[in-house]
Amino acid sequence: MGIILATLVGVALLAAPWSPLYKKPTLGLDLQGGLEVVLQAKPQKNQKNQKNQKLTQSDLDRSVTIIRNRIDKLGVSEPIVNKQGKDQISIQLAGVFDQQRAAQIIGKTARLELYDLETSLVSPSVSGGLRPHPVASVRLFDLLAPVQAAARGKSSDAFYLFEHKKLKAGPSDTRAALLRQFRGKVPKGGKVFAVPPKTVVITCGPQDVVCPGVQESPPTRTYYYLFKFEPNAGDHSVPQMTGTDLKLSGTRSDIDTQTGEPVVLMQFTKKGGKKFKDITQAEYSRGGIYQTAQHFAIVLDRDIKSFPQIDPTKSELAGGIGGGSAQITGVSQKEAKDISLVLQTGALPIDFKTKERSDVSATLGKDSLRQAWIAAIAGLVVVALFLLVLYRFLGLVAVIGLGIYAAFLYAMVLLFGVTLTLPGFAGMILTIGVAADANVVIFERIKEESRAGKSVRAAIAAGYSKGFKTIVDANVVTAITALVLFAVATAGVKGFALMLLIGTAMSMVTAVAATRAMLGLLAGFRWFDSPRFVGAHGNQTAKWLQIDFMRRRYLWLAISGTAVAIGIVSLGVKGLNLGIDFKGGTQVTFKTPRAVSLADVRSQAQRIGQKGDIIQGRGSRAGSESYKQFQVRTKTLTNSQYDEFQLNLQQRFGAQSFGRKTVSESFGKQIARSAIFAVLFSLFLIIIYIALRFQWKFALPVIVALIHDIVITVGVYSLTGREVSTATVAAVLTVLGYSIYDTIIIFDRIRENIPLMRRAPFATIANVSLWETIRRSLATTLITLLPVASILFFGGATLKDFAFALLIGIASGAYSSIFIAAPLLTIWKEREPDYARRIGQEPEGRKGGASAVLEEATEAASAEAAVLPELVPTSGRERAAAEAKRERRRQRRRSRPHGRAR
Repeated sequence: MGIILATLVGVALLAAPWSPLYKKPTLGLDLQGGLEVVLQAKPQKNQKNQKNQKLTQSDLDRSVTIIRNRIDKLGVSEPIVNKQGKDQISIQLAGVFDQQRAAQIIGKTARLELYDLETSLVSPSVSGGLRPHPVASVRLFDLLAPVQAAARGKSSDAFYLFEHKKLKAGPSDTRAALLRQFRGKVPKGGKVFAVPPKTVVITCGPQDVVCPGVQESPPTRTYYYLFKFEPNAGDHSVPQMTGTDLKLSGTRSDIDTQTGEPVVLMQFTKKGGKKFKDITQAEYSRGGIYQTAQHFAIVLDRDIKSFPQIDPTKSELAGGIGGGSAQITGVSQKEAKDISLVLQTGALPIDFKTKERSDVSATLGKDSLRQAWIAAIAGLVVVALFLLVLYRFLGLVAVIGLGIYAAFLYAMVLLFGVTLTLPGFAGMILTIGVAADANVVIFERIKEESRAGKSVRAAIAAGYSKGFKTIVDANVVTAITALVLFAVATAGVKGFALMLLIGTAMSMVTAVAATRAMLGLLAGFRWFDSPRFVGAHGNQTAKWLQIDFMRRRYLWLAISGTAVAIGIVSLGVKGLNLGIDFKGGTQVTFKTPRAVSLADVRSQAQRIGQKGDIIQGRGSRAGSESYKQFQVRTKTLTNSQYDEFQLNLQQRFGAQSFGRKTVSESFGKQIARSAIFAVLFSLFLIIIYIALRFQWKFALPVIVALIHDIVITVGVYSLTGREVSTATVAAVLTVLGYSIYDTIIIFDRIRENIPLMRRAPFATIANVSLWETIRRSLATTLITLLPVASILFFGGATLKDFAFALLIGIASGAYSSIFIAAPLLTIWKEREPDYARRIGQEPEGRKGGASAVLEEATEAASAEAAVLPELVPTSGRERAAAEAKRERRRQRRRSRPHGRAR
């Protein structure tokens, strides 16, 4: 079995097409930079009085939300989207290769309109006679020329300039705006045409499969139509339906099962479904009168995407089309995806124009990335040394297993196209601890079985048999958290969740397959069959760790309660020092006469007290991380602070061409709400899982311990006044995953000891379980804290706050698992009649103390495990030795007066 597993692991590492040997990962905006698009709002005209509508902040806020949703659906991780000034939105993207397409999707208004085609067309776009049908104009000039008499002297919101019947400029909202670029005069040979009031120009062209009134398919040119446009006419409104009649959740791209062609499925609201049925019923009746099919035009951003027909010969359509759905056909797969994308996220409430597009540098910079790599490598080296010292040869196996885990994790990042960002880096750090912990759990089990008298081979089999269930429970709970966060949350929170999910799965693979394969191969050698060689000699738990935790339970709870109360009071009085990610601030842009490195600008900003600034280079790069244009996002600056900041930059770098704008927060309320909702929902699922796998009383301490850890972490930030950024959110989420994992490991041992210690009080069971797992808890905490401490020590200023939050949270998580969760479980379980009767039954001051209790529990567990067929020693000499050891244990129990509770 070991040879087979080793072969599979080797093949997966070397032969997989997604191996790290073949590709490079995609880095996020904070690590590699990307594209910045600045959109400026265009006021729309009111249809009643033709005056520009007032631009409201609620419109901008909704636009920010919609744009952020679209970017998330594009697969870009952790975009920066914020308002700047009074009418602009800045979007920074990473990992986007087709920049033009991304910019188009971001800026689309997604104006969906659905017309009863034949009744909505106006002359010259519809024929006269008994059977009116659509007429396409091949030139816009030919469409507008016949209607200028109707447009003359009346207000219009669209003007075009033609020169020799060819379109020269337009459309513009006013005639003056159209002619501004021509010094206010119509050029010689030019004509200005206006679109008549209550009408609109709609196109259909080469990007569409077929156009009304056109025989060629697909069309080779753009065709023009004139439609009625009276959106506020009640029951007589044209267009008859709009995007507000759609259910965003039911609109998606799909494949038609009959034709195999891409389509966009549209799901209507209840009111929209009734409208659609009434319109198609009227079209069926009208088609019967004219003896020709009628059409329902689906128009997106004033372009006809599809116009399905209502055939009057089909009697099943006599009552109209019910069911509340329709579809757009005749589009490519890419168009179907793009159309469904803008429809799913909803229409932007205002029109935007692209003001500027520019490349921007990473928000952290190469210097911070280099420091992060140094810190990560240093942390892994220290972890490897720690494992070697603690577990000796097993530690070497664990280090090799971690190497395999790292390769698998990196390969999965490439396979899924994960964009690596700082929150993803946080998830990676947590999964390193999870992966190491899976090995630690099994190795501690192996050492226990070896101390109980089994051969090393039998101890390995027993260790994996018992440790596997513990690892599964802990990893399932962590995976539930990650799945919910990924499904519900957005942006950087989603990146963290994906890394946590992938890392959890890979840790299971390496702990169960890779390390087991190595140990299975080594167990066949005689030199490996030595308890000392695997570190199983000596006592299982040092005496100084054998504390009566449960006797002091109320002391631990009082200490934690005091710490939580201090944190809550500080939050109420001082609050949190929220950074620009949450509160917004000031954006300063400037230029330098010569190229300056980002590191120099960042160090200068820190020197004058601007420690939380986000500093980026803009435009073309001059050398490694050097630019001539910069933008700095900092906390809101007063006039005096801005003057001082500007003077320092001028003196140090000769900065000039300064610009100053107010910017909104990038971590919006929507992201915060979605993250909180995801956490609460994941806790609900965790309670259900623990109640099914353990007991409902086991779930309550897990949740209390988790809340304790989060409050402590946030409270420390409030007390110290450290700035809260998006990195802090990632750190708190890391604490969430770690705290749950550690608590489940301890609870799993309590559950295992309950049937083995049938007469013991629950406090004794909890104490023994803690003694048996405390080495693992301390080892795992140190393994996780070592790389974090290396980031705090070696990392740059941009990473230190992130590492600080992790340090506090992980330490709090280790504390709460031992001193909060287990005591609370004991308090609740001792209220059960069975355990209430056992309280105080054990003799006071019994000899042997904690060591005797632990030895008895270990012997009981070993005796229970020894009857399992797969763990019974196979050779006669091994059986005789094991029987002799069991007999010696029985003699010791008989000779001890405290050996059995009365």
